[in-house]
Amino acid sequence: MSKIGTQLLRLRHDSSQSSQDRATPADYGLDHRQVAEFVAGTLDAESEAALAHQVARLLPFHWTWPTRVAQAMSQIMAHFGDQRELMAWLDRHPGLPRLAARLYVFMGLLDQYSAVPGVVTAMREYRARTPYPPGLESYLVPVTDDDTLASIAFKVEKLLGEERTREAADLALATAAWLQQIAPRARELAPEVGDLDELMRQARQDIQSAAADI
Repeated sequence: MSKIGTQLLRLRHDSSQSSQDRATPADYGLDHRQVAEFVAGTLDAESEAALAHQVARLLPFHWTWPTRVAQAMSQIMAHFGDQRELMAWLDRHPGLPRLAARLYVFMGLLDQYSAVPGVVTAMREYRARTPYPPGLESYLVPVTDDDTLASIAFKVEKLLGEERTREAADLALATAAWLQQIAPRARELAPEVGDLDELMRQARQDIQSAAADI
């Protein structure tokens, strides 16, 4: 996985908005034979790729997985040990699994920086000059606050769940481009912001590369 993959990874359980009202579609699920063989280390490469696709489709509905799906996902998670390794596995499979993995890494970064005062102030200053950064006109509300980036992450996840993968990627790319622009000012205000510019540059590169396979 790329350098950005060393950053925070987590399914989005603590954002200001929730996916609990998104029911898992009836035709989404896991092949339990494939899960068992995968955990046992006997699943062939073609079937493993199919399983990765199933997992990627299910991720946006992690609040509402049916019991059997949740149990199977628990087996997969136990096999990997943590979400970081799960995302690294998805990243090894082109198409939706790789794009989903990279978008979840990006969502984790948005959650991480959403309430950082220097970032929030830098975004406010930018929006005082340009209220709606390119590509974000349909996604930002007028007020910029601690929830702004977390809200965008929620919308990326929602678009993924609706299988609007190109739109999810475009929203992530527009957000990363905006954060690259405000990164120098954010770092002036809060040195702990660190290499936000480099993280966003890498995120854009990763997401563009993965989206090209969709």
